[in-house]
Amino acid sequence: MTDSKLNIDRTALEQLVNKRFFYAPSYGIYENVAGLFDLGPTGNALQQNLIALWRQHFVIEEDMLEVDCSVMTPAQVLKTSGHVDKFADWMCKDTKTGDILRADHLVEGVLEARLEGDALARQMAGIAIGSAVAVESASGDDAKKDSKKKKKKGGPAVAAKLDDAVADEYRNVLAQIDNYDGAGLAELIIKYDVRNPDSGNDVSSPVEFNLMFESNIGPTGQLKGYLRPETAQGQFVNFSRLLEFNNQKMPFASAMVGRSFRNEISPRSGLLRVREFTMAEVEHYVDPLKKQHPRFSEVADTTLPLLPASVQLEGKSQPIAMSIGDAVEKKIIDNETLGYFLGRIHSYLMAVGIKPELLRFRQHLQNEMAHYACDCWDAEIKTSYGWIECVGCADRSAYDLTVHSNYTGEKLCVRETLPEPLVYEKLICEPNSRVFGPKLKKAAKPVQNYLQTLSESGLSAVKAALDKDGKAVVSLRNTTADGQYEITPDMVCIENKTITEHVREYTPNVIEPSFGMGRILYSLIEHSFNVRADDEQRAVLSFRPVVAPFKCLVLPLSGHPSFAKPLLAVARQLRSMGVPARIDDAASASIGKRYARNDELGTPFAITVDFQTADDSSVTLRERDTTKQIRGSIDDIVVIVKDLVSDSITWDSVLASHKLVNTSSE
Repeated sequence: MTDSKLNIDRTALEQLVNKRFFYAPSYGIYENVAGLFDLGPTGNALQQNLIALWRQHFVIEEDMLEVDCSVMTPAQVLKTSGHVDKFADWMCKDTKTGDILRADHLVEGVLEARLEGDALARQMAGIAIGSAVAVESASGDDAKKDSKKKKKKGGPAVAAKLDDAVADEYRNVLAQIDNYDGAGLAELIIKYDVRNPDSGNDVSSPVEFNLMFESNIGPTGQLKGYLRPETAQGQFVNFSRLLEFNNQKMPFASAMVGRSFRNEISPRSGLLRVREFTMAEVEHYVDPLKKQHPRFSEVADTTLPLLPASVQLEGKSQPIAMSIGDAVEKKIIDNETLGYFLGRIHSYLMAVGIKPELLRFRQHLQNEMAHYACDCWDAEIKTSYGWIECVGCADRSAYDLTVHSNYTGEKLCVRETLPEPLVYEKLICEPNSRVFGPKLKKAAKPVQNYLQTLSESGLSAVKAALDKDGKAVVSLRNTTADGQYEITPDMVCIENKTITEHVREYTPNVIEPSFGMGRILYSLIEHSFNVRADDEQRAVLSFRPVVAPFKCLVLPLSGHPSFAKPLLAVARQLRSMGVPARIDDAASASIGKRYARNDELGTPFAITVDFQTADDSSVTLRERDTTKQIRGSIDDIVVIVKDLVSDSITWDSVLASHKLVNTSSE
């Protein structure tokens, strides 16, 4: 396994999540469809806890306006936003079997498999001559484990040494794989003889595939719609209502948690690439001239592992440790508001339990930048599948509000009374209504809107064409009158005028942190997975109490009838304090086995009712990771668990004030 992947026993982990029903393929008793998953009681509780912490961290602490918008989206909304034309990935087809593959993942998987084979060959050679060789591969034992796992997306690693120059070339390509368009991917496929790893067959040249699920609204089938690919558009079209609700105050943010849908070309890697998933998105509206953030000082000294675009273009993938303040000052991160949210994303991921050494922030390369973004950073988490984008933080500029406003004619803008009038010169376009309307007819209004919303440079170009050629051609897209229209000097007057403004009108820019909750959930499971040092067959999920699906296990020492009443009393007392408690009273299993199976669920604490409970109403409290136990009264132990779960106290502080209990139940 290469340096780009987390080295864990994925087969054992997959068996655990399946056995404990964290998640499973949807409609599994039928021939299940790839990319659809159901969360079981454990997985659902884990996701709900991640969402609850997200709401606390963002919606509550940042005073955001949370909404819930429709999943079904009229086609014109997504046509206007650019998703119908541009929300696509590149796919290619096995020329013999017809299997569909996502082109960038195919190239990435094949080249990674070749590099792993190169590392394995070098390692084998090093062992044969008795010398130490530095390699990126896993150890021999790990290599044996890997061979038992499911086939990787690039095929199994075969020991085959590459020339140093070729290996470096592969690494350079992988460092900027997201920067290749269809033509670039086609060139790589031909140059490196990339084939379908499952069949060894050639693949076709990449073609674009739109990722949205299409549907019809209503019985006639005439109104086309899509299942939303993101939650953002519902928030944008409600901007005016949100601004009014916020008493016209800027800046502010809206937020939403909900399901989104993307018709992935080749879904794989469990929850990491699916067709239906839960997103949590923030749309922070900010004055484009005032992108400072009032709380920036709180994150300025936070050091992040940054992978800027400039480093990736050099063929490197090693992050640079830099404070957010320095990164903003050097314009590596564009502005304070973008930097602030990167800091908040980092603190959220740390709070849920993502390991800091397995997190990096990668800047999008130009060719992979979404059509709406002017800058974007991904929080990528290292897993056994490689570095996975789990959170995106984009500066969407004023793109979305502008295109929706232009199409609908509704003003999605802010009006701000100026303390003093602003006087300036501006190029203005005024139509000659006697000529403009009769010539353009139904297109008159859309063309007028287009000309009057052009930037200064755009309007200057139209004026220059009129002065030089006696005509100018304008192209309309995403309007009610798309097409090209000829403008002549008699139709418009374009000249500089002195403008006096008492009220400034502007379209806000949007900073958008977008969280893929399923990806965070899976990454957290991998980061929390370990085995007991004295027994590799005993797996443990070391979730932090704040996100653990079940906070406390309540169990009897045995099946003795006298344990039933105090068992229920303890569980009810915990639940009344808001602590989710799970009873495991299966008398057929030893207490050690019951501890072990709840360790697999990630339950951090366990209260045991035993024979002493009947004498003095005391119970034992066990902590999952240390397996150490203390004893106390039921009332005291319940309060301790409540405080541990709320992070008011630590287990170390509990041990400092309570005696350990010697047990042999483990």
